Amino acid sequence: MLLLVFLALLGSAGCPRTEPLSRSSEDPLFHGADRYDFAIILAAGTMECFWQFAHQNGNFFFNYEVQRATGIGNNRHILVTASDPSGFQLGASQHVRGQINFLTKEKGFYRLCLDNQQTHFGFMQVYLNFGVYYEAFDTDKQPEERKELNDTLEAIGVSTQKLQLHIFHMWRFYNFARMRKASDSFLLESNYNYVNWWSMAQSCAIVLSGVLQLYFLKRLFNVQASSRQKC
Repeated sequence: MLLLVFLALLGSAGCPRTEPLSRSSEDPLFHGADRYDFAIILAAGTMECFWQFAHQNGNFFFNYEVQRATGIGNNRHILVTASDPSGFQLGASQHVRGQINFLTKEKGFYRLCLDNQQTHFGFMQVYLNFGVYYEAFDTDKQPEERKELNDTLEAIGVSTQKLQLHIFHMWRFYNFARMRKASDSFLLESNYNYVNWWSMAQSCAIVLSGVLQLYFLKRLFNVQASSRQKC
């Protein structure tokens, strides 16, 4: 009985519930920010999911990169999926790094899942960069409010929107560089430790072989000297 309870608790802790918080029907849900970038530690044999709110006709992007992995073989491949609010899968990727882009056709929470169940003896550190952006930033304005704007303010608004969009894409490319830099840093550190340990092991093997050769040579001469004395 205790074993069944322990297995049940272990199974429930394998995939944490990170669903969007739902309160009463009168209170609106917490939508969060439009963009996120962070790194997570994904334990062996677990799956982690995140939810991102998006309006209709938005550009959804999801970029990831496995920065380091532990365990047998250091397998850095991970299964990543993206689903719409109805549960329909919009894209999947199973590589060391990748991206999933699509247009949001309905309003709601889009689910992003990372599956590390193929690895049983090590964890992974995955860097995530996902969110949604809109080509027109003034979609929430009413037609009456737009009519009140004169031509000068409208031109300034269009220029500001284009500038914000260009800055946003610069921010995305900057995050790409951050992902690759961190991954290369972990790879260099791993290679450095590997070379150091392998060099130390070879040095110990050389010293040990030299000591053994001296020991057996000394023993060989001692045997010959004792045999001559007996004769």
